[in-house]
Amino acid sequence: MMNIYKYLLASLVLIGFASCTDDFEKINTDPNGITEESLTQMNNNVGNEFPPMFLNVFNVTPAWNYQLQQGLMGDVFSGYMTAPTPFAGNVNNQTYALVDGWNTFPWNNAYGSVMPQALNVKNAVELGGDPDGIKFVHLANIIKVTGMHRVADIYGPIRYTKFNDFATTGEYDPQDVAYKAFFEDLTSAIDGLEAYEGDVQFIPFDMSNLGGDIALWRQFANSIRLRLAIRVSKVDPSLAKTQGELALSSDAGLMTDSDMVINTGFPHPITVISGSWGDIRMGAEMESILTGYDDGRIETYFNPSADTALPGDYKGIRMGIDIAAKNEYGDHASIGSVIDGETLTWMTAAEVNFLKAEAALRGWAGAGDAKTNYEAGVTASFAQHGVSGVADYLADNSSTPADFVDALNSVNDIPYASDVKIAFNEAGSNEEKLEQIITQKWIAMFPDGQEAWSEFRRTGYPRLFPVVVNNSGGTIDTDIQVRRINFVESERNTNGANVEEAVGFLGGPDTGGTRLWWDTGASNF
Repeated sequence: MMNIYKYLLASLVLIGFASCTDDFEKINTDPNGITEESLTQMNNNVGNEFPPMFLNVFNVTPAWNYQLQQGLMGDVFSGYMTAPTPFAGNVNNQTYALVDGWNTFPWNNAYGSVMPQALNVKNAVELGGDPDGIKFVHLANIIKVTGMHRVADIYGPIRYTKFNDFATTGEYDPQDVAYKAFFEDLTSAIDGLEAYEGDVQFIPFDMSNLGGDIALWRQFANSIRLRLAIRVSKVDPSLAKTQGELALSSDAGLMTDSDMVINTGFPHPITVISGSWGDIRMGAEMESILTGYDDGRIETYFNPSADTALPGDYKGIRMGIDIAAKNEYGDHASIGSVIDGETLTWMTAAEVNFLKAEAALRGWAGAGDAKTNYEAGVTASFAQHGVSGVADYLADNSSTPADFVDALNSVNDIPYASDVKIAFNEAGSNEEKLEQIITQKWIAMFPDGQEAWSEFRRTGYPRLFPVVVNNSGGTIDTDIQVRRINFVESERNTNGANVEEAVGFLGGPDTGGTRLWWDTGASNF
């Protein structure tokens, strides 16, 4: 019931914003300039646009929205989790029969509560007439890029650079154009916010643990810039190096010691999906890697299986197998205390250290030493989850991921395709080192399956198991695995000409088997 009240309160705030916009013209034409009352009103109007953005980069309520935005997409495609529920007779995303009705949610959340709100902030600041209002535009753009690069990493081409013009709002950008715009928006924000460090006006509107601290928001934006630079490192090495070195040298700094966490005011949606509904469980790859490494984070990430035949075992489910009924695998390991509370993590210090480790492999100036950054990433992840024994873990030069053994059906058994170890192999090739870095990065980013899926598609790591049942009708290769999601049906129905143009940007058909721009399929080095 409390959550219902919170949701109603958020709705009333948005309604209040709509009613306040009638005052913009009066404020903007005040013959005596901007009064303190007018400035406060403008800031409140702008501030009211931020809650929908904070709550829709990942949608947190209702839980089924998150389930369709992320849970039955990135979370399962990444190997993190698997649904024991055979939705639609087991003909669904997990068996590569991509469900159009499900796959609209990342798009709808972005174009319903992220892009319009960022535009509203820009328009309100322009109408308000206070030049210092630009700081709100920069902050909104940081959130916008955080959300929209995820949308681009699902579909490919998106509506971004032309969204603000009514005449062109339906037009798509090729993914490379969108990414270059992301870098421009981040750079403008990082540079433009420097003058506002110490400014307190964002404090009432900040739903993150950064507490409205502009210096910390610059640091977060710079860390996202490094994430995106690494993302494009194979397809456009020059752009990646330029942007990566800007991030590594910026006076904004990087989030190597702290996480970016959103205080949503709602229980983490996975607590409902896993706990109340029983609709998500440990993925087979998580079982193989965490148990093979004897990784202490497993106790935070998952609960032991409830099945009395598996006492104390952390048993996962391989995605894309033949499941007839939910009760078959429903008592396998559920999601653990990592999702307790009313927060949701956007970025971790561990990820940033792993980004630096890969940047070092690629020879980017200012990245430091790959081994040092790798070990800092693992250490930060252990600290984040309150797990001890990191020194012994990092010294382990023998443990490897375990082969997967299905608890119910040996048809689903599969060996893990690599003997990648934990202790950093300084004598290894760059490719071998990268597999270590990405495997540990994959562990550390849990439960953000969207980012994990993106990194798997970019690098091929960690080694994810192919599906057993492929219902794609040949559009998705079993071994290459799913690479993207089709353009949404509502866009085809209402914006068809622009969607057809966007399909041309893909370089392949509008299917889950077509690679994105940065997903080259080529060697990592």
